[in-house]
Amino acid sequence: MHILLNDLKDFLDRKADFYNKTSFVDNDPIFVPHRFSKKQDIEIMGFFAATFAWGQRKTIIQKSMELAGRFDGKPHEFILNHTENDLKQLLGFKHRTFNDTDLLYFADFLHRHYKANESLENAFIPKTGFDDMESSLVFFEQSFFDHPNALQRTRKHVATPVRNSTCKRLNMFLRWMVRDDGKGVDFGLWKKIQPKDLICPIDVHVDRTARQLGLITRKQTDWKTALELTENLRLLNPDDPVKYDFALFGLSVEKEIYDL
Repeated sequence: MHILLNDLKDFLDRKADFYNKTSFVDNDPIFVPHRFSKKQDIEIMGFFAATFAWGQRKTIIQKSMELAGRFDGKPHEFILNHTENDLKQLLGFKHRTFNDTDLLYFADFLHRHYKANESLENAFIPKTGFDDMESSLVFFEQSFFDHPNALQRTRKHVATPVRNSTCKRLNMFLRWMVRDDGKGVDFGLWKKIQPKDLICPIDVHVDRTARQLGLITRKQTDWKTALELTENLRLLNPDDPVKYDFALFGLSVEKEIYDL
């Protein structure tokens, strides 16, 4: 690494504490699930907001809240109890390459899942139990599309390590659901997966900052890069490596990397 480990830890701890505040929520996709209080509503809207998380944050939030409106403001109730006629409310929805065909399949998967499960967390837990995050992400994607109605075009919206994706959006969603530090940003709703098991989400901001700090050495940005970054962050905090997502993202966006 480019700098001493203790110095890096002190710096990133300070920056993580600075950015891990509810005052930053309004400008982040996590704003969307924070509009809800019911566990399943938080899960559903968090999943959609994370799925939509590419492009401008303002647009991501707007499109997610538009979808919440199409769910009549009660996502879990709509997903569980909608009629065929109710599904017409979803037609015409579009966010970038995610369209109403994709939405109808997502709604169908969630309907089938919640008919049999109390929480979306179970969709990430293989029948043999939780082993590691890579296995869980592979299991989730395979389960998501294990249905005769699954469309090839929709697969691009659910990443998997099998395709060597960084799985940024799913890792971000998992951070929201799993981390529980009492600061009011991440929800900490799920207990079968532990914070120590999470993989750090990598977008262009996190990637750039992590490379400047020597936390990433791989030339390309892929699943192995996400593992490399997370392993290096575990050297700083083995119990909660993904807390540094706040610092790495915030530093890049605010261009404060030169404070080090």
